[in-house]
Parts: sequence; C-alpha cells; structure tokens
Amino acid sequence: MVLKRSKLVTSLVGLLVLLTIFVTGCSNTTKDQENASAKDQTKVLTFSWAGDIGDLNPHTYFPNQWFSQAMVYEPLVYYGEGGELKPWLAESWDVSKDGKEYVFHLREDVTFSDGSPFNAAIVKKNFDTVLANAPQHEWMELINQIKSTEVVDESTFKLTLHKPYYPTLQELTYIRPLRFIGEAAFPDSQNTFKEGLKSPIGTGPWILSKYKKNEEAVFIRNEKYWGTKPEIDKVVVKVIPDGESRVLAFEKKEIDLIFGNGVISQDSFQFLKDSGIYETKLSEPTATRALLFNTNRETMKDLKLRAALQHAFNKQAVIDNIFYGTEKKADTLFAPNIPYTKINVKPYEYDAEKAKQLLDEAGWKRVKGKPFREKDGEILQLELLFISTDNIQKAIAEFIQGDFRKMGIDIKLISQEEETFWATAYEGGFDLLFTASWGVPFDPHAYLSAMTKTSENGSPDYKAQLGLPVKKEIDRKIKETLLSTDEAKRKMLYKDILTALHEQAVYLPISYQSNAAVYHKNISGVHFLPQEYEVPFTSIDINK
Repeated sequence: MVLKRSKLVTSLVGLLVLLTIFVTGCSNTTKDQENASAKDQTKVLTFSWAGDIGDLNPHTYFPNQWFSQAMVYEPLVYYGEGGELKPWLAESWDVSKDGKEYVFHLREDVTFSDGSPFNAAIVKKNFDTVLANAPQHEWMELINQIKSTEVVDESTFKLTLHKPYYPTLQELTYIRPLRFIGEAAFPDSQNTFKEGLKSPIGTGPWILSKYKKNEEAVFIRNEKYWGTKPEIDKVVVKVIPDGESRVLAFEKKEIDLIFGNGVISQDSFQFLKDSGIYETKLSEPTATRALLFNTNRETMKDLKLRAALQHAFNKQAVIDNIFYGTEKKADTLFAPNIPYTKINVKPYEYDAEKAKQLLDEAGWKRVKGKPFREKDGEILQLELLFISTDNIQKAIAEFIQGDFRKMGIDIKLISQEEETFWATAYEGGFDLLFTASWGVPFDPHAYLSAMTKTSENGSPDYKAQLGLPVKKEIDRKIKETLLSTDEAKRKMLYKDILTALHEQAVYLPISYQSNAAVYHKNISGVHFLPQEYEVPFTSIDINK
C-alpha cells in the first residue's frame, strides 16, 4: 500500500513537472514571438561614412562631421528652401532700426533630450562659451561682431553687435558653432572648445545611443523632440573608408543608403543607376568644385604659370569621362545664381597651344629627350594634394596627372586621409589643392571672410593667396563688404574682389558639384536639403 501510494505521488509529481515545462515553454515561445515581432517593427536605417563622426561637439570642427552634428543639435534660425530664413528654436525675432540689436523669442515647448529646459539662459551660456574661444571661430564674421549677449526673460534672448552685419541671421543657421547643448553636457570648466562635452545632449530629433570610434555610431529617435519626429527608430552609421567597399556593402544589403559628394566614384554611381535595381538621385548643384593654387610657393607665384595651368585643364573631358555629363562646367569660383557673384570676366577656356605658349614665356622650356619641362635646371614638378577617401578627387587627380604630362608638367599626387590632409592644407604644404566653395548658406560672404583669417579654422586660402601682389587689397575689400550697409556699394565691392581673384588665376573652377543618393527600393522619403552637408534622416521611412 505504501509502495502504490509512493508510485501515485511520483506519477502526479511527474505530470505536474511536465505541465509546468509545457506552460513555461508556451510562455517563453509567446515572449520570443512578441520580442521577434517587436524587433520586426523596429525601423533601422544603416548608413555609412568615410570617417568617424567625431565627439559630436557643435562648438568644434574636424573630426566632427556636419551631418552627425546636425542630427543632434539645432539652430535658432533654419535655412530653408530657396534661402528662406525660417523660425526654428526661435519662434520669431525683432531687429533694431540700426541693425545692431537682435531680440529672439524662443519656443517654450522645447526640452533637451535629457528633459532639461531650453531657455534664454542656456542660449546665452552656449553663445558665451563659443565667444570665449572667439579666435577659433574667426572665419565667421558674426563672432567678431558680437558685443554682448543678454537674457531678457526666460524665453527672450538679446544679441547686440558692434556694427550692423547683414548676414547675421544667415550665419545663425550654420551647423556649427552656434548650436546648443544642454546644461549637463558642459564640462566642469564650462569651456566646451578646450575640454569637450560630458555627453552629447541636444534638442534635435536624434540621440547618440552607442558609439565605437572608427567603427560604428548608433542614433535613436528622440522621443522628447518638439518637432516632427522621425519615421524610423534608429540610424546606424558604419565607418567604411573606401568607396568601392561601400558599394559592395550596399549591394549585400549591409547598408541601406549612400548619400553625399565623393562618397563613391561616378563610375559606381552610374553602374548602380544603370542596374535598375536601386533608386538613385542627383541633387541640384550645391557648390563649385575647384583647384586652389598656392601662390605662396615659389614656382606658383608666377601668374603666367597659373594661367597656363588654367588653359591646360580640359574641364569638358573631366565632365564627360568622369562625371558622365552629370555636372556642369564652372568658369568662376561661385555659380552666377549665388547672390552678388555674377561677374563679367573672360573664362580660361581649354587651349593646349595657349598653355604651351604661356609655359614657354614663364621660362619652362621643353628639353629634348626629357618628358618634363625645365627652368634653370629644375624640373616643372607640382604637388597635388587630395583626400584619399574622396573617390571623385582621386579620379580627377589621376586624370590631371596623365593629361598635364603631355604638356611637360610633372604632377606628383599626394594622397592623405582627411585629418592629415587638412593639417597639410592649413600649413600651405601643397602646390595644387582640391577645394570647393561652401555652398549655401555660406557663399559668398563666409567663404570670402575665411580667406582673410590666419586661423586654421579659417581656410587654407589665406596662405595660398599670400603670394598675390593684391592680397592686402582683397582682404581689405572683403572686410569692408561684410560690414557695408549700402547695397549698391556692397555689390560693387563683391564684383571687384571676385574679378581680382579670377584675373589672378588663384582658383581653377572645374564644375558645379552635386550630392548623390543611392538607396534600396524599400526606402522612401530621400530628398536633398538646402544645406548640402545634411542628410534627410528625419523624413526617411522604411517599407517593411
């Protein structure tokens, strides 16, 4: 009897165990299904860039990337389509009659991603930390003109200038340095330029959630965002330095979107476009692609040599063979549709015989039996500096090297990764350098302003122009132009400056560059924003 009872108990216990396992198994299966379902509903866009996103400090520059800073931080005023200056973190503003005082009325429904308030006090604190490092930002004339910042009340901020400065609102739209971090982001010293941030806290639609330097950055949607929230939940940015590797990753569906200028070669763009498998787009022209000549190098001081290089460069061949006709030939530093930039000058047309004549006149003669021209026993060798990860610069550089060889010019290609490239450029360590105008909202005033600054956060153009006999006069006119309140005089000064730069053959404009976009057919909402450095992550959607 005891034995039978023992067996019965054992059997009941076994049955209970089996039931428990079954119920638990069903429960776990249900949870797994729910988790898988939730995962399936998460919309993740994978994007790639040639380098690291940087530390996401809106008050500093390289290695920070424009697009990633724009994801997290926002301006008082936004640069909209057609140059419209739109209210953003400031709902409205008033400008005094003398043009020296700007009063901004801030949105009251905005918080930073950590929930802390956005108000006039934090606006002033951000302005003040930038102004504390003014020499680092002197390329931006507004920084030099700010006299004082003031909290009028919690939602009203006042900016007072030394002199009226016509591009004030336009410069407040820039991605850096006048965008805003939350209180908890400030270092103990309060100096964001020197000490960096404790964490990247902004008001923008995205929050950095994971980061592995030189490998990957993950941004998630800011659920506290005051504006229209992104359609997707997450953006993964993978660092892929090589353009061809980027194309392979795209074809394998390891990335969803290719976006930007120079991120893949034009050959690859054309191949992906012709396949018919993917969506492809090209933006309207954003800026002028050009070569900068370093007149501060002994060889390049000669205007005849610079003019010879202008005539030796076959722009149309580059456009036809490298860009497949997708970019238009540029003859001036700025496109004529940019305000103040339409000038009546004679273009440097491609003319091989004219180039040879000018080289002869400059003393660079052909030597029988030798491939390159010589002068006083020296070979005509010029160093062309380009960014190693920029596929378009590389293609043009190789074309120039081959084409100029026919003229007896030895072009030595110097390929450097981006950070080294800019360090070399600021030091003036080149004869020829790939450059581009900055596009809207910077052109022409900010680009010209940077030419007058010795700071490394100005532009390489300053040192490159030091060999010009008219350098001081050009700088004087640029400074006068920026502070002029007389529209007619301003137009005249811009004309004088741009004409002088053209006649001195400092820049060799190539074409008007565009952004390219390539994406899979389940991606929608891809378009081009007014500032070429922004990627439209907020409007993009993924169709499951």
